[in-house]
Amino acid sequence: MIPAQAFGFALFLFCYYAYAGTFSTYASLYFQGRGMSVAQIGVLMSLIQVLRIFGPNVWGYVADHSERRVFVLRLTGVAALVSFSGFVFGSTFAHFFAAMVLLNLFTSAQGPMCEALMLSEMRGDLTYYGRIRLWGSIGFIVTVMLASFLMDWQGTGALVWFCGALLVCVLGAAFRLNDVPRLTHAGKPPALLAVLRKKEVLAFFASTALMVSAHAALYTFYSLYLERQGYSKTVTGLMWSVGVVAEVLCFYYQAPLFRRWGAKRLMFACFAFGVVRFALIGAAAQSLALLVAAQLMHAATFALHHSASVQTMQRWFSGPLQARGQALYISISYGLGGSIGSLGLTTVWQNAGPQYIFYVASGLVAAGAVAAALSYRWQR
Repeated sequence: MIPAQAFGFALFLFCYYAYAGTFSTYASLYFQGRGMSVAQIGVLMSLIQVLRIFGPNVWGYVADHSERRVFVLRLTGVAALVSFSGFVFGSTFAHFFAAMVLLNLFTSAQGPMCEALMLSEMRGDLTYYGRIRLWGSIGFIVTVMLASFLMDWQGTGALVWFCGALLVCVLGAAFRLNDVPRLTHAGKPPALLAVLRKKEVLAFFASTALMVSAHAALYTFYSLYLERQGYSKTVTGLMWSVGVVAEVLCFYYQAPLFRRWGAKRLMFACFAFGVVRFALIGAAAQSLALLVAAQLMHAATFALHHSASVQTMQRWFSGPLQARGQALYISISYGLGGSIGSLGLTTVWQNAGPQYIFYVASGLVAAGAVAAALSYRWQR
């Protein structure tokens, strides 16, 4: 059955990922235009991931215990908008560092909180999950392309005003959502730490963290990498859009894939595509056709992997642990994994060269496949 708030969820995800995708795609170019070095850019961009360790857990805890998840979503929306105003003033590394910490403390919680609401309303039936989640990807495509044209016309400084307007839209979309009653469970709810101590859960989170660490090569450096290869901002925007178009199509058509093959087989397919994808980006930077082929694999390495991960988590995190389960997934995978990947790959860029970060990323995906194999082996 289609969720009652399907339109509201789709609208919020459209606005949220329009902002998050555009800012993460072009912030490195914005910081470069403000005089930051590659090392400083690496640190600033890593804060997007670092704050995902803390923000989702703090706000997920507040949302679960207050049982007012929509109110918390609106509160973080207001706070994020106020924090973003810091980018209008100042130009030093310390100033941008403080602004990134404040901003991402609030924005990092919004995506997982919306998904927790959506999963609560779906009550275990994920048939329409992909078709709602894809609107986040569509928002990404539309605004990444608009921002690329805007920056080619007005310069990278225009990014601040564009992303500020998108945050206003995120806040507006939050006011269209309503709280969802959670499923009640007989007896005492499972303790979060008890779930986290299970070896299959630890191995699962290790696998997702390694996959996201590999993607830090894209989220932190892909735009700079393409610029160093001589590609324009418009081509860079198009390359990001190719990946997200593939992602959207995957989200839309993935339900039959899960019915036929199951989350386990699809998860391993994602890792196989990931190993090939990152190696290809490193080895074929001068071939636009091969770069496009690598971007098409985003359908598997992000969309399919994300849905397989969400489906796998439902066996451990549901009901009273729903919001915190989603928060942990973001915090461990994107926060911890993304932070380590971003900072580690910055060192690789400086010491070995840009293309080598993608070879290292390919190795990280292979390690993630091993961790996933252990998790599925230990699951009962």
